[in-house]
Amino acid sequence: MRVLVSACLLGENCKYNGKNNRNEELIRRLQKHEVVPVCPEMLSGLGTPRPCVELRDGVAFNQYGEDVDAAFHTGVERALAQIEGQQIDLVVLQSRSPTCGVRQIYDGTFSRRLIDGQGMLAAALQARGYRLVDVEEIDSIPEL
Repeated sequence: MRVLVSACLLGENCKYNGKNNRNEELIRRLQKHEVVPVCPEMLSGLGTPRPCVELRDGVAFNQYGEDVDAAFHTGVERALAQIEGQQIDLVVLQSRSPTCGVRQIYDGTFSRRLIDGQGMLAAALQARGYRLVDVEEIDSIPEL
């Protein structure tokens, strides 16, 4: 099985703060599968570390109120281009991320308030028919 995975979950230091979300349980479960790492935020060209970003009404703003939507859309487009033509059987994405959040994202006020919604990449992948899983739900996936 080929699995597209948020790169931060694999230990890549690509989060906004220069750190990662390494998930040992996920890495263990992926050992028998082909893994395709992705980080649309790094592909945006904004680098790391970078100011924290949240979506407000579907538009990406950083914590200083700057509109970084175009850069984030570029990152999503580049991520989609990376997997074009590949058979991706499952997508495992980082929770609550403005690009990768599958079920919830932060509300855009930088108050740590969560709302139902998806990050930009998650929404684009779902619209294309990919099977998405929030990393916090990997126990519900028998194939992993």
